[in-house]
Amino acid sequence: MTWNDALKDFKYYLKIERGLSANSIDNYEYDVQKLSAYLLENNIKADPVTISQDILQAFIYDVSKQVNSRSQARIISGLRSFFSYLVFEEYRSTNPLDHIESPKIGRKLPDTLAVSEIDALIAAIDLTKEYNGIRIGERNRAIMETLYSCGLRVSELINLKLSDLFFDEGFIKVTGKGNKQRFVPIGSNTQKYILIWMDIRTHIDVYSEHMDILFLNNRGKQLTRAMIFTIIKNLAKAIHLNKTISPHTLRHSFATHLLENGADLRAIQVMLGHESITTTEIYMHVDRSHLKEVLMNYHPRQ
Repeated sequence: MTWNDALKDFKYYLKIERGLSANSIDNYEYDVQKLSAYLLENNIKADPVTISQDILQAFIYDVSKQVNSRSQARIISGLRSFFSYLVFEEYRSTNPLDHIESPKIGRKLPDTLAVSEIDALIAAIDLTKEYNGIRIGERNRAIMETLYSCGLRVSELINLKLSDLFFDEGFIKVTGKGNKQRFVPIGSNTQKYILIWMDIRTHIDVYSEHMDILFLNNRGKQLTRAMIFTIIKNLAKAIHLNKTISPHTLRHSFATHLLENGADLRAIQVMLGHESITTTEIYMHVDRSHLKEVLMNYHPRQ
């Protein structure tokens, strides 16, 4: 079995059997391709069925010199899943990564922005900016408002559809990891900015396959993840923000600001689309003052 054949079968399994998103599948593919490239560069003859634990340990050692411990752990996890699939399909009898430990990594606290910094980012958007007669400044404002006001992942934002908007009910339907859907509340201000963009959007000649996509480029195609990163990076540069931020920073800020203002952790979990509340609990470490407030307000002896 070649690496390409094994990877093709594995990707089909991830899509059909596990229902993973294209982005998640790309991450798994990257891990396997990195291993395959290492073997080729070092002239090591080993296929997915015969590769040994010793070779994998040498590969992981090589990786450890290139990436941080968090990235190393992710690559090991991805490869472990790949070889588990081969065992499941009876191509192999054992998983060569079973006895290889991932590096210990600390729990990374999410970066957040102050409300004033988010206000400054949005205020820096040039609403008069046009491309081919399309006011993309209004689109960018709607994007920033939606990311922060609804706590979306960047993949969820670019895949948001017109048919996912339920403004009369005050919700949007979001398709998250594993194609799991959830309804997220959306405020009237954010609705207003989206409606302004939707009016502008009617003047775009939209590609047929993107007719239902909310956020488009001026050529009528779906925006890419990279474009959203670029929009935010340029805004941060415009206000001389001395922080490295991304679309996920707005998602973290959404959750943190809700918690700081007394929102229930379970409600935040549902809105973020976290499968486990332990993932959401990381925000408790961002602002511990919230714990003190809960004790002072609700404990009968305080």
